[in-house]
Amino acid sequence: MARPSKTTAIDYTAAHDLTHGLLERAACPDGLSFALVRDADKKGLRLRITKAGGKHWQFETRIKGKLFTRALGEWPAVSIDAAKVEAHRLRGLTEQGTDPRDSERQQEAVKAAEQAAAAVQAVTVGELWDTYTTERRPHWGDRHYRDHLKLCAAGGERFKRGTGTTKPGPLHALTALPLRDLTAPVVEAWAAREGKTRPTSARLAWRCLKAFLGWCAEQPEYAPALPSVNPAKTKKSREALGKPGIKQDALLREQLPAWFTAVRQSGNPTISAYLQTLLLTGARPGEIKGLHWSDINTQWRGLTIRDKVEGERVIPLTSYVSQLLHALPRRNEWVFASNQRGGDKKAGPIARPSTTLTHIAAVVGNEGLTLHGLRRSFKSLTEWLEIPAGVVAQLMGHKPSATAEKHYTVRPLDLLRVHHEKIEAWILEQAGVVFDAKAAPGALRVVQAA
Repeated sequence: MARPSKTTAIDYTAAHDLTHGLLERAACPDGLSFALVRDADKKGLRLRITKAGGKHWQFETRIKGKLFTRALGEWPAVSIDAAKVEAHRLRGLTEQGTDPRDSERQQEAVKAAEQAAAAVQAVTVGELWDTYTTERRPHWGDRHYRDHLKLCAAGGERFKRGTGTTKPGPLHALTALPLRDLTAPVVEAWAAREGKTRPTSARLAWRCLKAFLGWCAEQPEYAPALPSVNPAKTKKSREALGKPGIKQDALLREQLPAWFTAVRQSGNPTISAYLQTLLLTGARPGEIKGLHWSDINTQWRGLTIRDKVEGERVIPLTSYVSQLLHALPRRNEWVFASNQRGGDKKAGPIARPSTTLTHIAAVVGNEGLTLHGLRRSFKSLTEWLEIPAGVVAQLMGHKPSATAEKHYTVRPLDLLRVHHEKIEAWILEQAGVVFDAKAAPGALRVVQAA
């Protein structure tokens, strides 16, 4: 068959042997918005020519009676041979009853899964730790959340008071590792190293690390990067960190007179009131330190404590504690406000009351007494009285330890007050402190101190 002349008009109703020259001189006839130059070799392949002169490859066929059209690119960027190859591939799929779009979606899904798997393999412990703490924060208290941030902190920040900088958190050395590399031997080596220098904080970090890895194992996207067994739950790690010692620091009954005398003569009324309140309520040091004036209910004589276990609890505002608190100056919203320079409104709660306690403990002869030891002292001193264990636990914010206590015993504030006033009166009696319980709040007046 003779090749058509270059000047012969193109018949757009017939199929053609596509050549560069044919496509180059093809143009949209007048009166039409587009024209199609069909390929005689590959059925379904054609070049679409618009009135504006654009020339684009198309492939068109039917799949199970439905029209399927695919754009293959612009000519001449996509050559005739490349267009025929793609048309041949698409024809092969459609003749088998396969929709190319389904095949491509499957390929994209496989590719996305491979990319996600690669991303999981590359994700670091530090990146996941940030995700973990953000997701779990609504279920944690502020203190617990801050502890998690400190565990992975890089350190190097200047102390707010004094000289020097902060040390990196116990888990900071692990943050740069990919999650897949956080194996049991790695955790064991970390535990052995941290257990020699700071075993107490390392034990906390280890417990948090176990919980973190448990959370990772529950996430479908991160579980493949972890072994079947939590790498932090090994005997070697536990032994390397050792067991926490049982703390015994507490005030003896015979030490109460000297302790109260030393506290009242400490020279700082705010810290003096703080330490006495800590002993007489049995609350956690942070709970008392964080008291706001709005937490004091004078009408019903209650004290709202922000509890790390239950979120919040209300204990009685006993007579002596009430007068201690109301005798303090109201610098800002904090009951035990710092008198640091820079303006009272900007000041926060007192800082480092343990320093004062250390000096007082040395005077009393009870070296090693800590702020938490005053909480322990409250519990120990109640053993001298016939106070129900459930009452003491409720005052201190401990969880009930028995079914009857948990589900059947309800102690309102007025009933707690009966027992709490009895505890306070006994402690003050042993300390030789006598005060006017009927005096107006804020008018604390010691009548006699032995």
